[in-house]
Amino acid sequence: QVQLVESGGGLVQPGGSLRLSCTASGSAISILTMRWYRQGPGKQRELVATITTTGNTIYADSAKGRFTISRDNAKNTVYMQMNSLKPEDTAVYYCNASGRSWGQGTQVTVSS
Repeated sequence: QVQLVESGGGLVQPGGSLRLSCTASGSAISILTMRWYRQGPGKQRELVATITTTGNTIYADSAKGRFTISRDNAKNTVYMQMNSLKPEDTAVYYCNASGRSWGQGTQVTVSS
């Protein structure tokens, strides 16, 4: 019964940075694989980054070298640091737990 709440989105210029947060309640994220997805306008939801219970990370090609997913189990929070943002990163970003629970999403807009 994990509940997820995303935050940290906003409007940034190309090349800028944002840090997204996903706070969980109802279950410890330490036992869950956590993921960040995104869905741009007119697009399907796509997987951006994964962090496993052992701390291994996996990134979509579009995110490699720019995004970093991390986890703070004590705070029951998952983060995604996003650097060198591009207009094509514009999307609603969603946190996901074990492929089941979703948050409401946080909007990221990259534009001049």
